[in-house]
Amino acid sequence: MDQRAADQAARINATGHRVLDYVGGRISPEMETPKLLWLKENLPDTYAKAGHFMDLTDYLTWRATGDLTRSSCTLTCKWTYLAHEGGFDASYFQQIGLSDLCDDGFARIGTNVVAPGTALGSGLTQEAAETLGLIPGIPVAAGLIDAHAGGVGTVGAGGAPAQTRMAYVFGTSACTMTSASEKTTVPGVWGPYFSAMLPDLWLIEGGQSAAGEAIAHLVQMHPHYPTAKAAAQERGLSVIDYLLAEATRRIDGPQDAAQLAGDVIVVPDFLGNRAPLSDPSARAIIAGLDLRRDLTSHIALYVAGLCGIGYGLRQILDAQTACGVTPDTIVISGGAGASAIVKQVLADAAGIPTAEPTSPEPVLLGSAMLGAVAAGHFDTLATAMAEMSSLNTHFTPATGATQQWHSQQYRRFTALQDAARIPTRTPNGGT
Repeated sequence: MDQRAADQAARINATGHRVLDYVGGRISPEMETPKLLWLKENLPDTYAKAGHFMDLTDYLTWRATGDLTRSSCTLTCKWTYLAHEGGFDASYFQQIGLSDLCDDGFARIGTNVVAPGTALGSGLTQEAAETLGLIPGIPVAAGLIDAHAGGVGTVGAGGAPAQTRMAYVFGTSACTMTSASEKTTVPGVWGPYFSAMLPDLWLIEGGQSAAGEAIAHLVQMHPHYPTAKAAAQERGLSVIDYLLAEATRRIDGPQDAAQLAGDVIVVPDFLGNRAPLSDPSARAIIAGLDLRRDLTSHIALYVAGLCGIGYGLRQILDAQTACGVTPDTIVISGGAGASAIVKQVLADAAGIPTAEPTSPEPVLLGSAMLGAVAAGHFDTLATAMAEMSSLNTHFTPATGATQQWHSQQYRRFTALQDAARIPTRTPNGGT
């Protein structure tokens, strides 16, 4: 969600460097090289004193093993490592103002890079084992970014080809991950990343900078929120779970949930649009509000927010389809997507079947698969995926009047989104 490096990202994108071809054409301020440039420019002493820069994934494996080896997932998806070429492009760092990182052969950001699931060092160190209450020497695998672990924990369930499924990890932000056999560039969608999630497949990664957090923000904005919070606390529920329970009472089943939005429509780009517009300056729009302050109006805003998330997902799917990447099912995981209502609304709004994994924690399951491979329990990650994961309930997109309603709402959604991106002229004549 951190967008402080937007200016640095804009300057990097202006270079047109070939590395940008592997981040969807435009680098995001959420990625690490804009963040490092921001750090160097704004906190130069901190930047200079740092011995190593690493993602949480690699930090945790270093703390567990003492091994500074980096995962190809983290470096490829966040650091502009070109896994298909086996290294960084030094000219990129030199051009954007981070040439110092090249001087020691990229030692501060990673020189030894391995595939996720590779056993690191001699396993768990004595110190780490004592801290965790475990046994020294337990194998520790090179890891995955959290969302990508969720992808590994879901898309190969039952031995299905991973290319047929999109993983959608719906948490504070949302991440979409689709695998492709061939190198495919989708404008505005991150990647293609080689072997970043699954061996020998290209990863197309999109998502929304604020998803679960956008919904939480919407819910808190409504004037009914204090009343809903008090009622939720009486029942021992979160406010969102309370709204879901009240919504459930008003409909015959999840397939009827979207109608609760009424005329409200939400473009939930509170922190910009990660994909496919690749526009960190985009902002949210809410249309169709009236003066009601009651529970019905509160539920309408919540459900409209879910629809907005679904329409953003549909945009990503449309962008991928135009480039020949066409999953047939979305597997949804993450706390914000746990409800059947949420999964059905997303299926209806995006126009694609969704499914839920059997495991309640597929991110942890994907991590366990890496550990199983590192320990030699499975020879390959593909085998672990087929054996250790399965899918539960499937949700089919609505047809008929509900489908037509979503098509109309989607047109309104894109019209509002387009209107918000038209540059406005300030009183002093600037834009």
